[in-house]
Amino acid sequence: MTNSSDEGIHPFRISIPQDELEDLHERLDRTRWPDELHGVGWAYGVPRDYLKELVHYWRHEYDWRAAEAGLNEWPQFTTTIDGANLHFAHIRSPEPDATPLIMTHGWPGSIVEFTEVVGPLTDPRAHGGDPADACHLVLPSIPGFGLSGPTREQGWELERVAAAFAELMERLGYRQYGVQGGDWGAGISREIGRTQPARVIGVHLNLLPNSGATQEPDADEWDALTPYERKRTLASWERFQEWSRERQGYADIQSTRPQTLAYGLTDSPVGQLAWIVEKFKEWTDSRDRPEDAVDRDVMLTNVMLYWLTGTAGSSARIYYERAHTDYWGTPPAPSTTPTALADFPRDNFIPLRHIADRTNNIVQWTEYDRGGHFPAMEQPDLLVADVKAFFRKLRETAPE
Repeated sequence: MTNSSDEGIHPFRISIPQDELEDLHERLDRTRWPDELHGVGWAYGVPRDYLKELVHYWRHEYDWRAAEAGLNEWPQFTTTIDGANLHFAHIRSPEPDATPLIMTHGWPGSIVEFTEVVGPLTDPRAHGGDPADACHLVLPSIPGFGLSGPTREQGWELERVAAAFAELMERLGYRQYGVQGGDWGAGISREIGRTQPARVIGVHLNLLPNSGATQEPDADEWDALTPYERKRTLASWERFQEWSRERQGYADIQSTRPQTLAYGLTDSPVGQLAWIVEKFKEWTDSRDRPEDAVDRDVMLTNVMLYWLTGTAGSSARIYYERAHTDYWGTPPAPSTTPTALADFPRDNFIPLRHIADRTNNIVQWTEYDRGGHFPAMEQPDLLVADVKAFFRKLRETAPE
């Protein structure tokens, strides 16, 4: 534990005591299973038979020590910013002129999301790519999440997180850099770009906040759209309605009573698993189970970072803090920083270019035919190529 006033950067390695793993196994062995309705699939939540099989795998086959060793291959550090202990991985490229890039996860994700993209981004030469596209990567854990948690005071909403991450890049000596993110990481990344336009060379997102249809377009808006834009706008409006009707519940709970939820998720590993795995099924380009889209072991490692750190509650608080800010529900402040969107079709919302252009400086907009909310896990090759193309474009158009 570092002193709250210590601004130094300290090396860090993940080292979970064995008794914590034994406690997990004992809890899994004592799981009290609920009943369920027959034949309803995923309609009421995670099916019991699926979860029982996944828990058996977690208990008897999943290897945390192997996952821990894999994560520890990344150089990791902690530092104190604005009173919070901030954990991050910092993977420098072998290419000296690499572009610094901070990539931010969301909920219910973690830095584990980036496992498959770190190599191709930091060392493209070794992966058959152009070394000019190389990045120095900074992968922070959001305050309150996993190894950056729990937070100890109120107020850690996305603007405060963005300010902390900008300070982190300053401490690391990066005067100019790019940002990338999805989910909460998208809001945080956009905010860094908006508030640090002299420092941030470009904002790459795989989700663009406040860019979907939240109401039916009025007549003037409709008349200005092309046939393709009209079709996409209707699809966006339908997706939003379905989200509000069927998928909004978790966010409402975390925005209002995160502490009450935290007792169950912190005491029951199966409860924590189900709470997260449901989202990996619903938000990915999957068919029958989340493993259709993401690797099972990586998904469990992500869950482990929540379980082992006891941060179900503190990670949920970011929803509460946002919902209780003065800016909640107001239009986003405009950003002038060059911005790219990689749109994956199974994400939670369908973004609309004519809305995004109102408050963002969009210079690259790419719509893909596969992938969902976690593209770094689902479609790492597509995401890496999109990130490289964006920053290459910025280099080529930069003034001499």
